[in-house]
Order: sequence, then C-alpha cells, then structure tokens
Amino acid sequence: MYKPSRRTLLRTPIAAAGAGFLAACTSSDSEPSSGPQHASDRERFVPAGPKGYVNPSDPEVLAAERKRGAGRVRTFRFTAQEAKLDLGGRSVRTWAYNEEVPGPLVRVTAGDVLDLTLANRLPAMTTLHSHGVRLRCDMDGVPDLTQRAIRSGDDFRYRFTVAHPGTYLLHSHVGMQPDRALYAPLVVEDPKEPLSYDKEWVVLLDDWLDGVEGSTPDNVLEQLKPGGSTDMGGMAMGPGHHSPSPRRSADTHSSASGKSSGPNRVLHDSHSRMLHGEGGSVAYPHYLVNGRLPGNPSVFRCRPGDRVRLRIINAGSETAFRVALGGHKMTVTHTDGYPVKHKQTDALLIGMAERYDVLVTVGDGVFPLVALPEGKKGRALAVLRTDKGNRNLPPADVRPDELDGNTVPARRLLPADSVALRERDPDREMRIRITGSMEKFDWGFDHKAYSAQQRHPVRAGERVRLTLINATSMWHPMHLHGHTFSVTGLDSVGARKDTALVLPHRKLVIDFDADNPGLWMLHCHNQYHSESGMMTVLGYKK
Repeated sequence: MYKPSRRTLLRTPIAAAGAGFLAACTSSDSEPSSGPQHASDRERFVPAGPKGYVNPSDPEVLAAERKRGAGRVRTFRFTAQEAKLDLGGRSVRTWAYNEEVPGPLVRVTAGDVLDLTLANRLPAMTTLHSHGVRLRCDMDGVPDLTQRAIRSGDDFRYRFTVAHPGTYLLHSHVGMQPDRALYAPLVVEDPKEPLSYDKEWVVLLDDWLDGVEGSTPDNVLEQLKPGGSTDMGGMAMGPGHHSPSPRRSADTHSSASGKSSGPNRVLHDSHSRMLHGEGGSVAYPHYLVNGRLPGNPSVFRCRPGDRVRLRIINAGSETAFRVALGGHKMTVTHTDGYPVKHKQTDALLIGMAERYDVLVTVGDGVFPLVALPEGKKGRALAVLRTDKGNRNLPPADVRPDELDGNTVPARRLLPADSVALRERDPDREMRIRITGSMEKFDWGFDHKAYSAQQRHPVRAGERVRLTLINATSMWHPMHLHGHTFSVTGLDSVGARKDTALVLPHRKLVIDFDADNPGLWMLHCHNQYHSESGMMTVLGYKK
C-alpha cells in the first residue's frame, strides 16, 4: 500500500506549496480550543437571530468536538493578500492565499487537529470555510453566522479535529471572493487506507475571469442583475453590515467611478444536454487545471503501469465540468470524500465544489486530462506523461473520445458499506423550494433571499429527510455545511455527499443524521446565485 509523501505528489503549483508555506508540527497539545480565536476580538460570537437555538460555541458544540477526539496538531498559515499570478503565460492581478493558485495543499491524517491561521492582508474582510468537513460549528467560517468576518490586518485561528478522511476544499466564504484565487485543496489521509496505488495527482479545476481585461467577479455579478448595476452589498455569502459592499471597498480593478472597466461577461444561448438546460450565466475567458491555461498546462509524470489516484476538485464558481483522461477509463472510488462501490466510467460530470476520487492504470505515452465547461466554450487541460521528454504535448483544443463516452452520475453510485446510512424512517421531513430566474436574478429559497437570522429547525439525534424542489429553469449544486447526506429517492441509491446537483424542474431528496449541533448553511454553490440570495440556515433547537 502506497503512502504518498509531499515529494512524490504532483509537480504542479500544488506540489510546490509544501516546502515554503506548510509548516506541520506534531505537538502533544491535543486539546481543541474552546472557541474562535481572533487577533483583536476573542469573546464568544453569538449571531443575531431567534432564541432557543444552539449557538456556534455552545456546550453542545464543544461536546460534539470532544467526541471526535484529538490527535496530533498540524499547524499551517495562510496569508490572504493581493497578488500578481502567472497562469501559464498570462499574468493577472487577483487575491490569493500565499500568492499561489491554487493555494497551498493542506495534508493531514484523519484524527489530527488542524490548526490553520488565516492572516487577512486584503483590503476587505474575509473568512475561510473547510468545505465538506464535518467540523465544529464555530470553525465553519461563515460571516455573521458562525464568526465575525476577519478584518483587514487581523488574523484568525481555525482549530478543529478532522475526523473523516477524504478530499476537501478550502475557500473564502465572503461575497465573490471564491471566484478569485482564494481556494486551496485539503487532503485528509486515511490511516487505514484500503486503496493500493503508486502515485497521487491532486487536480483542481477552475473558471477564471478576475484581472482579465479589467473584469472582476463583483462587476460581473452587477452585469447579471436587471439593469446591470444592482448592488447586493455582499449579502448572500458576505459579511453583511460588518463590511461595505465589496464593489465599493474591495474591488482593486474598478475604475474610480466604481463601474466595471471590463467587457460584458453575460453568457447567452448556452445549452447543456447533461444539465438539461442552460450551462450557466457567465462567459469565462479562461478555464484552468491547477492554475494553468491549456496552452501551457501542468504536467504530471509517472511510469507506465503505475496505478494513480486522482483527487479531482471543482473549485469553479459558475461552471460544471465534464472530465476525462484520454486513452483511459477511470474507476470511481469516492465522491465528496466518502467511498463508493467502485464503478468504471469514461467521464465524470463535476459540479461546483464536488469532488471525485478515481483510480487509473496508466498506459505508456502522453495523455490529456481535459475538463469541458458544460454549456460553455473553451476547455481546461493538464497532461499526464510517462516519458522524460518535454515536447509533443497535446494541442490546447484536444478532445479525447472519452468525453463523449459513458458518464456515471452521482445518483447512480452506491455507498461503500462502511459509510452507508443505516435504514431508518425520518423523524423530520422538510421541503424547500428553489426559486428565482435568470432574467430577474432573484435567486432564493421559497421566494426569500438569505438572512442570517433565518432558521429551519432540527433537533439532535433526528434522521432528517430534506426535499429540495427546483422550481427554476436552471441547475443548482446544493451544499449542506457540517454534514454529509445520503442521496435518496426512486432513482437514487444513497451515495454519501455534501454537494449534489439539482436539475431544472426536478427534485433532490436527501437524508442526513442531525449529529453535529450548531447553525449550518444550506446554499447553492453557484457563487453568483449564493451572492444573490440562494442560501438559508438549518439550526439545532436547544
């Protein structure tokens, strides 16, 4: 069984991150902190909202954290700051972690205590969210709900036990910041890893517009609003009243008048057969794999016959990708960090913030890993090669046949026996309608925009069945914080996930156990939808 070291991981911007910025320690201090630690404000944060709910640092949260245990402490530091980045031949100014895209790889082992300090050197407030991790509520990184947003010039220490192995994603949870370079991979190794493989390749997909011809995500959001200039003030994922609108205080690329100097990025006449409708609303100029453009792709090297584990993460903000490795079939082993019964496929459809682990047995040659943006023009490209040369890379517009082959949807994956939810009738059933339209860009739940004071009540110990009814003509990747759920229903078989696609005019039925007290967001992971209001809160009753 292979235990990959940092040196053997992909030789890409991610692999290079290990030496310079990731300082891991094995301190004997294994007691988790009692609450958020802010450089200038250490009192317990209690959000505004109705009484009778478990707040982020309440005793119930601390008790749940103690049950997770506490192993060795692994210490990291990210600095969020303005940066000039090379995307492989194109230079852009953006915001990034440690001046890298993607941000540095964070690697721990299940049972470790992750101790990550985020130093905010941006001209705006920020936070960090550990996407998909079932963690303590006051470390979830949601401004106005689980913590105060981190002020410019301050640091915040995120410290929690990481109990479950898997492939996860770190990203900002403020406004349109995730559509910059404020994201990084989190890999939690299994100390009893059942898979056998020779090498590991961490693959991050992204859609990119920040700093290209004057574009910023905030200005593109303005373009999508009726009239092209409605100001949401950082509502859906931003710090709300604790910070001015990012378009007024945080946009380093706007003109002095506050208007966008970039081209119109609104996408028209998009269609995806796989998504049953439009692919999206934003026409991105570039798509990246591990921070690089197709004309100068990142290259992963191995030997013929090697068994390679790919951890594929969609870090994009508005794009689903169809992904295939030319000349190879992939065996799906995990989705969203949780194992599934192995299933062979030619290609994968990966929505925003979804993750898939696959195994491939590598042939001899040079092979393109291609990610097609569904319903959009362009592609992202990386290369796997088994020789020692540097020439004869695939052309930037290569399209392997596997992209048009068999694609296994998440709802058809079977959970591994070790993670399957036990059969149980639901104690509570909830129905939430997904509402809004492309024309009005008024996305929400039950025709309501997000408020941090909303609560959908659950109680600890319940089996909850949540039905999400998509009453819109657009697809939505729905994400539940702090939990994993079983995808259920007549045409689904129960894979464990934290993010799942809901197709237009369809419904998604999920079951989850209410076993992690606190206040937890449910939201669309299309960043432009979230920032327009498509977010709500599930709250544990006292």
